[in-house]
Formats: sequence, C-alpha cells, structure tokens
Amino acid sequence: MYVCSCFGITEQQVRDHADTGACTPREIASACKAGTDCGNCVRRIQALLGRGSCPRRALIDNGASGPLAPEGRAPGSQPVAEVAAAAPAALSEAA
Repeated sequence: MYVCSCFGITEQQVRDHADTGACTPREIASACKAGTDCGNCVRRIQALLGRGSCPRRALIDNGASGPLAPEGRAPGSQPVAEVAAAAPAALSEAA
C-alpha cells in the first residue's frame, strides 16, 4: 500500500529504510523524500515507525563508534555549546 502518493513510496519501502537505521520521519524523508511535498503522509510514517526500538539509537546508547562519533554527533562536528560560544566572536570579526 502506498504511504506517500507524491513520490510513490510504499509501506514496505518505509519499513526497509527503518530497518537500515532511519528512526524518524525526517530520516525517512532524507532517505526517500516521503513526507517532503504535501506532508499528508507524515502521520502514517510515524505510525509505521511506531515506538519500537531503533537499531541505530541502540548502537549509540551502547557506545558504538562506527559512522557516528561518540555523543551521537557526526564526525568532525562541534557540540552546540562550542558553536554558540564562538558565535559572538565570529560576528564581531565579520563586522
């Protein structure tokens, strides 16, 4: 059955993306565009994802490094606090 008629995405495709680590409607949208046009399918996607376990989230909780850096950040990214602290200096330099 189709979940997203805008992009022709089926329930099985959403499940397949969830099985490979997409845990939220936003991650499903990044994987296949479902939910990015009219938005009518977002609640259905949420229902398909349910409140079950997320394999990627479980890896993060168990301290896996893999493609994600410790603390769940992308490799090379800065914590929000560091970026926010540097922002005033960067703004004054730009002026």
